[in-house]
Amino acid sequence: MQKIPTREIAGMIDHTLLAPEATPEMVARLCREAVEHGFYSVCVAPVFVRRAGDLLAGTPVRVCTVAGFPAGMNETDVKAYETRRAVEQGADEIDMVMNIGAARAGDWTGVGLDVGSVVEQAGGHPVKVILETCLLTDEEKQRACEVCVAAGAGFVKTSTGFSRNGATVADVRLMRAAVGDDAGVKASGGIRDYETACRMIAAGASRLGASSSLKIIA
Repeated sequence: MQKIPTREIAGMIDHTLLAPEATPEMVARLCREAVEHGFYSVCVAPVFVRRAGDLLAGTPVRVCTVAGFPAGMNETDVKAYETRRAVEQGADEIDMVMNIGAARAGDWTGVGLDVGSVVEQAGGHPVKVILETCLLTDEEKQRACEVCVAAGAGFVKTSTGFSRNGATVADVRLMRAAVGDDAGVKASGGIRDYETACRMIAAGASRLGASSSLKIIA
């Protein structure tokens, strides 16, 4: 396994706190850690976007939030509103959950419209589409990647971390092959140590989502 400098890994991490029991103080600590260790962004619930933005003002750390989280089954216009509201409050990036049921049903037009609506409301801010790979076949994962990129997504992302399983090396490799150089691949869910992070990057991940970020770079 190729060793990657921890500082380089830190610069690829979305330092994440999406637990329902998160408090304002926990978000403040998350932001302090992100600045101290050079994480790419913090990923927080929509209710904390403005707070995180205020705390990170004047730093290079970006603010990421979620839409349609964690199941992806919101109406498209609700995801679009969540996105527009988040951007108005200062979000730099949006991680949306794909309509997984539509993908399973083969309704790829619906999936594309869902993603495209969020991309439009993001107004040029990067949108990462969470596929929840543990719920899809390999064929569905590949098709989802293609549809999401065609709809304007900047990234495809493996997992919410709230379903049965998280990221796997095989899924990251498949997703990278599907999008090529046209989009980023974010590995998220179950990445809790340095070795796992290195394997995900080697497989093609260009961003990592982690709540165990400090352990990864220790």
